[in-house]
Amino acid sequence: MPGTTLDTHSDSISLRIVDAIAEATDTDVYELEPLYNVVDPEALDQLFRPDSAVDIRVEFEYGGLLVEVRSDGTVVIDGTVHASD
Repeated sequence: MPGTTLDTHSDSISLRIVDAIAEATDTDVYELEPLYNVVDPEALDQLFRPDSAVDIRVEFEYGGLLVEVRSDGTVVIDGTVHASD
């Protein structure tokens, strides 16, 4: 669906991660390799539920980029904040 945008304030954390990677690499989200090749997006969505009070941080590598996801919804790519609630 070209032209579709993600609502980074209400979409799942896995979609926010994909959006942040696309922004960081200046690549259309539909041209990225699937996130599930690196990490389980459903597991991330469960771990980072909005109703969770647990303070966590997950890091993984995607295409040579260091991706950090924080419990407050912040997504950091190679040290640069790209999305948060």
